Amino acid sequence: MIVLPAVLAVASLLLPPAIVQDTLTVFAASDLQLPFGAIVPMFERVTGQKVVLVFGSSGALAAQIERGAPADIFFSADQGYVQQLVDREVLYRGSDQVYALGYLSLVTRRGSGLMLRTLGDLAGSGVVRIAIANPAHAPYGRAAQQAMRRAGIWELVEPKVVLGENVRQAVQFVTTGAVEAGIIARSLAGDPALVAIPVDPSLYDPILQTAGFVRRTARLELARRFLAFVTDTAGWAVMQRYGFARPTSP
Repeated sequence: MIVLPAVLAVASLLLPPAIVQDTLTVFAASDLQLPFGAIVPMFERVTGQKVVLVFGSSGALAAQIERGAPADIFFSADQGYVQQLVDREVLYRGSDQVYALGYLSLVTRRGSGLMLRTLGDLAGSGVVRIAIANPAHAPYGRAAQQAMRRAGIWELVEPKVVLGENVRQAVQFVTTGAVEAGIIARSLAGDPALVAIPVDPSLYDPILQTAGFVRRTARLELARRFLAFVTDTAGWAVMQRYGFARPTSP
């Protein structure tokens, strides 16, 4: 795997300058940056409450929450990190909820001239570098690695793989031309700078995006309202637009 120069890195967390007492603080996986960017203003208009968003890889956010970061609710990109925090009594037991199913897309930069149709095309000579999120703490990176293994190309492409701190950084590597291709969250694949095709979902385990409430929150009811808003009609219309599916979908 390849580590790109630090000059290309972006912050793994978008931390607010200050968090005030009456603000709901939402820690959310990086694949939610675009949909939540649209949902939060809607929620604020309806409720009159303020929301601060903190984005990062699910594993990094879980570690920060466990160390006492001021989160009220955690939206992970998979069940594992939420269950871990429930087991350690950092999140309320029974509060964990699968709020969406996520999917992978294979992307290239628009205008690059590359014509990729399947994961197998990543083994070709036209692809020198492939961006994915770090599988060690980013669920979409883990799913991307799993998909390449199941497609039978991992051993061929592993030397080409460039790890982003989170899936949003993997997108940046593609859009800036630092890499030729990437395997990213479908929710981020609508960038007009990208050409995207879906990755066959049978090549990776279901991405069960899961939320839970932080036990030390003083804003539990507001956190409940936000989760309900995300999964109700108005919020879900946005989530669906960014490629998420209902947990009950086949």
